[in-house]
Amino acid sequence: MIELYTASTPNGHKVSIALEEMAMPYAVHVIDFEKKEQLKPDFLSISPNGRIPAIVDSETDTPLMESGAILVYLAEKSGMFLPCSGRGRAKVIEWLMFQMANVGPMMGQTGVFKRYFHVELPDAIARYHNETLRLYEVMDTRLENEEFLAGDYSIADMATGPWLCFADWIDVPYSDFPNVTRWMETLLARPAFAKGMEVPAPVDESERLRRAKAITTD
Repeated sequence: MIELYTASTPNGHKVSIALEEMAMPYAVHVIDFEKKEQLKPDFLSISPNGRIPAIVDSETDTPLMESGAILVYLAEKSGMFLPCSGRGRAKVIEWLMFQMANVGPMMGQTGVFKRYFHVELPDAIARYHNETLRLYEVMDTRLENEEFLAGDYSIADMATGPWLCFADWIDVPYSDFPNVTRWMETLLARPAFAKGMEVPAPVDESERLRRAKAITTD
């Protein structure tokens, strides 16, 4: 059994999607940012960085933080969505790192500067908005000749797709990028992907703003 510590964020959804796709049994523990549950000693013993998602594999008594590391761990445990060796594995890791180093940070900062700062900072907004568009273009070019980011469906898609599900919310839609649009439609048509996006239950706009502000003021 995987104990999943999560919240309704793109990073949290990555792991619930993977668990659904891999048909692995798991229990959900929702971390309440407003109550600062991510800073409590019990959670910090699992996730020293105080961030979700985190897991505990009860079969091996293994705690693990950082969504990319968790996805690799689950893929290796299940034997799914990450080749064991060779070029295929390298490409999955490559595009997983692309998400971790680029898509998440850039889209996340776009949301922070557009929605959470009391003082508008046009230069910062333009910088992250334009970088997000550039990343869409990188993915669109890649997906012109590939169905999925690493060729076959993999944890790289599970990591990246949830962030693009929030694209309209940060006011940087991807609708001008036809290959990205096709790819996202393909992901959302997968029952396990769609189910993972509902774990934990989505929150409304005001609640999302409240939770995000709690994160940015930690």
